[in-house]
Amino acid sequence: MKEEDVNRCQILEWYPKFKSVSIRTIIHELPECFVQYLTNDSVPFLLPVSISNEDALPNRIHNPEEEEDCQVSEGSGDEAEPSVPPSFPEFELKVKKSIEALGGAVFPKLNWSAPKDSAWISTSGTLRCTKFSEIALLLRSSESLIHDLCHAYDSCSDKTMSRPPSFFLALRKWYPSLPPEMEFRCFVRGQQLVGVSQREVTTFYPVLSEKKNDLQVLIEEFFNDNVRLKFESEDYTFDVYVTKDERVKVLDFNPWGAFTLPLLFTWEELEQKPRERDELDFRIVESQCAVRPGLKTAVPYDYLATSPGSGWDQFLSNADAELQQQMKFPEAGA
Repeated sequence: MKEEDVNRCQILEWYPKFKSVSIRTIIHELPECFVQYLTNDSVPFLLPVSISNEDALPNRIHNPEEEEDCQVSEGSGDEAEPSVPPSFPEFELKVKKSIEALGGAVFPKLNWSAPKDSAWISTSGTLRCTKFSEIALLLRSSESLIHDLCHAYDSCSDKTMSRPPSFFLALRKWYPSLPPEMEFRCFVRGQQLVGVSQREVTTFYPVLSEKKNDLQVLIEEFFNDNVRLKFESEDYTFDVYVTKDERVKVLDFNPWGAFTLPLLFTWEELEQKPRERDELDFRIVESQCAVRPGLKTAVPYDYLATSPGSGWDQFLSNADAELQQQMKFPEAGA
C-alpha cells in the first residue's frame, strides 16, 4: 500500500467525484486548535463551551448536599485550579449552519473514519448529531479516530509522514430509516470487483437470501458504470447502500488490507483471487448459525476484558460451543 492509495480514500478526495451517487455531505477543514483538543490527553476531558448554549448532555442537577460532601478544607494542599473549557466559536458557527443546511441532523467523520466506537456515549446511542457539542463529544470520546489523527500511514511501504497536512470534518446527512442489511462492502483487486460482503455480519437477514442475485447485479452494474474508471487505485474497498427503489449509493472508500475489515472474507482469501475477470464472490450471512460474532456491546473498548479467563472470554467460548452444537444438531437451536 502506498501513501497515495491512503490519500485517495480521504472523503475530501473522493466525495467531489462521487457526489452525484453518494449522500449529501458538507466538509470543513478542522482548525489546528481543535485537532490539538482531540489529541491532547494530558488535560481533563472537557466539552467545549457552546456559544449557542447547546449542551451535548443534560445539565447536572444542582445538589448542595453533594457539594458539601466534596468540599476540601483550606490549607489541605489538595486544591487545584479548575480547568477552563475550550471554545471554538467560529468553527461552531460554521458547523451549526451546515447542520441546518443538511436538514437538522448529521453524522460526523474525519478524513477516513467515523467515531462509531463512541456512539454509546450519545443520548441517542447513535452517531446522530443536531448540535456542535454532540459532534465534539463523539469525536473527543473516540479511540478509533486516533488512527486518523496519528496512524493513518503506518501501513504504507513508502511512509514519509505520520499525519496529513490538514484534517477535515465531514458532516453527512442523517437518514433515520436506513436498514443496515442493505449496506455492503465491495473489494476491488486489479481494478476488478472480486468480492462483496454483507456489511453488518452480526445478524442474519432472510431478505438478503431472497434478493441476493438481484443485489449482485445492481452492485456490479454500479461498479462498472460509476466507480471502476473514476477511482485511480488498483486495489481498494468501497461501501455502498442499496435503497428501496434499487439505487446504489457509495458511502465510503477504504484502502486494501491494513486496518480495513474483510468482514465475511479473510485478506488471505482476497489476495488469492485472480486479478483477471472472474465470477464475483458475493457473500451474505446465509443462516442464523453463520452469524459472525461481534463485540457490539455499546460500552468503551477499555471496559472490555477479553484476556483468557475473563468474563468476556468465557462468554465467547460458551457462545462458540453453542454455535458448534447448533451446527451439529440444527433442531437444537429451533
